[in-house]
Amino acid sequence: MDAFLTFLDQGLLDFNGWQILAYTLVATHVTIAAVTIYLHRCQAHRALTLHPIASHFFRAWLWLTTGMVTKEWAAVHRKHHAKCENDGDPHSPRVFGLRTVLLEGAELYRAEAANRDTVERYGHGTPDDWLERNVYTPYSVFGVWITLVIDVLLFGAAGLIVFGVQMLWIPVTAAGIINGLGHARGYRNFDCPDASTNLGPFGILIGGEELHNNHHAYASSAKLSAKWYEFDIGWLYIRTLSLLGLARVHRVLPRPKFIEAKPVADHETLQAVIVHRYDVMAQFARSLRRACKEEAARLRALRKPEFHLLEGARRWLVLDADKWTEQNRAKLGEVLAASDRIKLLVEMRRELSAVWERSNMSREQLVQVLQDWCHRAERSGVAALEELSLRMRRYATA
Repeated sequence: MDAFLTFLDQGLLDFNGWQILAYTLVATHVTIAAVTIYLHRCQAHRALTLHPIASHFFRAWLWLTTGMVTKEWAAVHRKHHAKCENDGDPHSPRVFGLRTVLLEGAELYRAEAANRDTVERYGHGTPDDWLERNVYTPYSVFGVWITLVIDVLLFGAAGLIVFGVQMLWIPVTAAGIINGLGHARGYRNFDCPDASTNLGPFGILIGGEELHNNHHAYASSAKLSAKWYEFDIGWLYIRTLSLLGLARVHRVLPRPKFIEAKPVADHETLQAVIVHRYDVMAQFARSLRRACKEEAARLRALRKPEFHLLEGARRWLVLDADKWTEQNRAKLGEVLAASDRIKLLVEMRRELSAVWERSNMSREQLVQVLQDWCHRAERSGVAALEELSLRMRRYATA
């Protein structure tokens, strides 16, 4: 009996509290690394290919620590991108409410993973070998029970706490925080057509997944950081695996590259503008924000009360129209009437965004639209439009 009580108190390793905490942090970090590298970037988005050694390690680890099935996870995540923020999105705060996604994110995932239509439609290309068919999928819960036994053997009664933290880690951090707060709070580098946000510039705790807006802007990128001050630890691990010959990266988010300005926009210019559309709109947003400030100062100097409208418009006019509030929409007419310069910028911005939104036009027609836009921008007398047209004619595809 004494030996049994000693075992319950110490386990096989006889670790102290700090050592158990360190093990728990390392173990949960390996789990999030497996999710972001294997499930997310490799399987769901095909941003990289993993060597069988790395792939089998991650599959086994996830089987032991989460019980998630690769095909189900990839299918649910792909559906999230396909239906983002609309009906059918498995875990959008706009659809279900932020509180529901934060507190019941794991339940939302399990409900969608049980939808056979979702799994078959979106789960293509995931592993379908003997292990997947005979172990990982039919006995997905069995690995979790093995982890429970291992934790208790290693740490005694404290192993129950370790096990509990391991089991809660993904539901809380990924299913709750990323799917919830990552679509409701934080900052945005890219004004993509959803509510995704970056929760912090240092993507460490959740393997880089905190940089969620960057991911939604360039979903097929193996690298999630976009700014110099952002750190994606998942990308550090991928680069390390690449150096060891255990991973091959296919795509990373494009950085604008420039050549000497072409006299006239052509097919290559069109392709480059579409690839770098977020950079284009970020430049446009800065120009529009600066123009609002300058126009407000001009109207203030003339003692015209409309300057208040332009000062307020700086904060929302740069957003996509579908993100304007009803109050913003109600003020739009007054804002545009207060300044011909702002009106022209808003109209030209809407026309430019249509270049990559029009799927019913041929490439030749789109090139003509882009050429016409640049021609009018350069003869508008508005410096911001002239500069943007020149910048676009300098974009290179590679």
